[in-house]
Amino acid sequence: MPLTRLLRRLLPLLFLVGLGWFLWKKVQPALFENPLNPTPRITVTHNTVLQKVESLGRLELVRYHFKDVVEYKKSTYRFLPDAKVALIVAGDAVGCLDLRKMQPQDVVFEGDSVVRIALPAAEICTWQVDHSQSRVYSVENGFFQDAELVDAGYKYAEKNVRAAALQSGILAQTEQNAEKILRPMLETMTGRRVVLTRQMALPQLPGRR
Repeated sequence: MPLTRLLRRLLPLLFLVGLGWFLWKKVQPALFENPLNPTPRITVTHNTVLQKVESLGRLELVRYHFKDVVEYKKSTYRFLPDAKVALIVAGDAVGCLDLRKMQPQDVVFEGDSVVRIALPAAEICTWQVDHSQSRVYSVENGFFQDAELVDAGYKYAEKNVRAAALQSGILAQTEQNAEKILRPMLETMTGRRVVLTRQMALPQLPGRR
């Protein structure tokens, strides 16, 4: 009987001790945190909205990589030296065929052994500056507009990526790769000899004034 009474008295005390230990473990990190070097707290909020769904039909066949040193100058004030930025730019251009432009009449079966397919003209589907591989070499006479000057230099470099790809023959290479990749694949699928041609360009009607 005395043992039962003792246990009844000890149970509330043990409960309070356990609760106190639990609360101590919770508040201990905050009490001993260094106020001069607190642990950074990061809060991230997302509100992603789907704006557009686009059907893709571009067959990428070749990618050109470019490396260039671009010097971009801009005249700012009449009596001051020109602002100048030098960039080391890396860029990519991708040649592709837009298969969405194909029509049923572009596929013609000739007898039992030949199929003639008219492919759309090759084009550059994307061209861009690879900022992860590019850097600013120098900026001179920016007059507190260095960021705008660098941005203008990168925009010029991005246009030059497309021009350089065209001069390097990316369209012809795209057509050659289409012949190498598509023709064997289509012959395996159809069991026929495949002849690849180009779509006839439609004549453009003169615009009305």
